[in-house]
Formats: sequence, C-alpha cells, structure tokens
Amino acid sequence: MTSAALTDPARIVNVLLVEDDPGDVLMTREAFEEHLHNRLDVVTDGDAALSYLRYEEPYTDHPRPDLILLDLNLPRRDGREVLAEIKNDEQLRSIPVIVLTTSQAEEDVLRSYQLHANAYVTKPVDFDGFIEAIKQIDHFFVSVVKLPN
Repeated sequence: MTSAALTDPARIVNVLLVEDDPGDVLMTREAFEEHLHNRLDVVTDGDAALSYLRYEEPYTDHPRPDLILLDLNLPRRDGREVLAEIKNDEQLRSIPVIVLTTSQAEEDVLRSYQLHANAYVTKPVDFDGFIEAIKQIDHFFVSVVKLPN
C-alpha cells in the first residue's frame, strides 16, 4: 500500500473491537480518536461479535470489518469460540483476527494460533504501553500488510 493510499479517505480501515472491559474499550477508542484515522466499532461479548459479523439484528448496517481485535475472556461466548467460528466460516475467515488479551498463558497463545489467529498481542498494563500497542497493530495491519478488499 502506498503512502498515498494510506491518506486516501476512501480507504478507511474498519476495525471491530470485541472487548468487555470498559477501561480497555475507552483506551482503544482514545487511541483511534487521537492517533489513528480508522473506523472503530465495538461489541462487548462473543455472541454480539458473531451477530455483528453476520449482519444480524441489531447489527445490520455497518461496513465489513477489515480487522478484528478480539479479547479471549468474554461473556456469553469466549474469544476462543468466536475465533473458531470466524475461521470456520468461509465468508469470514479472510478477516485478520488479532487476539488482544491480558493472558500470557502459553496454552492461550498456542490455542489461538491453532485456531488460526493472525497475531497474538498481550495487552500492556500501563496506558502509554497500551496506546503504543494499538498504534503498532494499526501501523502493521494498515501500512505494512495488504488487507483483502
């Protein structure tokens, strides 16, 4: 992607954040508002994430996400189940999924990659570190990687 394409307002990257922690949602929104120029939609549980991705009520009017930031520890349906459903769905599997979680457990890392996560990022505990991690994810998946249309 050229730098001209990055500044092209027609190529806004649509990001879906699946996160139930209000503090993490707030920090992610702040990172997007102050440092990034992409669209961020948020759902707070695994069932809502799948409804959003399948355009089910009440999520019938939004662009298809170009990138999903997925927490593992979610209510109703956890992130592992959501990841498995996304990667087993022919219509959804091409959307890159970045697991963004507090878990540093090796079994969570291994299981996420077995379920075909595109990346696994442990959330930094401090605000500046969290903002920097979001910026780096955005930079890599928007500026470096070619996403499918």
